[in-house]
Amino acid sequence: MSPEDQRLQEVPVASEQVLHGSFLQVFRDRARLSTGAVVEREYIRHPGAVMVVPLLGRDRLVMERQYRYPLQQVLLEFPAGKRDGDEPTLFTGMRELFEETGYRAQEWAPAGRLHNAAAYSDEFIEVWFARGLLAGQARLDPDELLDLCEVELQALQALAARGELSDAKTQIGLLWLEHWAAGRWQPRWQSVLDWCAELGLPQADSTLLAAHPSA
Repeated sequence: MSPEDQRLQEVPVASEQVLHGSFLQVFRDRARLSTGAVVEREYIRHPGAVMVVPLLGRDRLVMERQYRYPLQQVLLEFPAGKRDGDEPTLFTGMRELFEETGYRAQEWAPAGRLHNAAAYSDEFIEVWFARGLLAGQARLDPDELLDLCEVELQALQALAARGELSDAKTQIGLLWLEHWAAGRWQPRWQSVLDWCAELGLPQADSTLLAAHPSA
């Protein structure tokens, strides 16, 4: 850690778990600043999540309309979900895409990681693009209700311009799409098997694999 970062570091001196929920793990820590002051920090621990940007061609997207209870409203989002333990994020993306939409993808490309709530959570969301989609039957959890829809890139951009696309991770997905369209970013497409070989991952669930890589 650089001297500049050390000056900003907060060193934990005590930690207490104040909520052990089925989804959220909440902690209250005491931490010492470089000034010597001791402060209290409350935060949520989270295993991380994955968002998938599913492409039906270059400019047509698979998206979801889902009711978000804390907001009491329906949001338009890209498919996403929490990791199971420490599973590879590619596998999380494959599972969530299949369970929520029924699609399996022939090729995948990573688009980075975002920290969506750094002030109060260690949660991260990794973004994967998916193309060469093969349709199937979604397998939603009993407590999930959502509508699938196909959205043109221009329509999504128009929603964002009007302030009607409030989901933060979906805005990030749109940003990557715009970088790609402008030539500022080129996705690195590979099949799941190729990614597993390159990253040293275990064998992927065969039920989530698409048979043939796209051209």
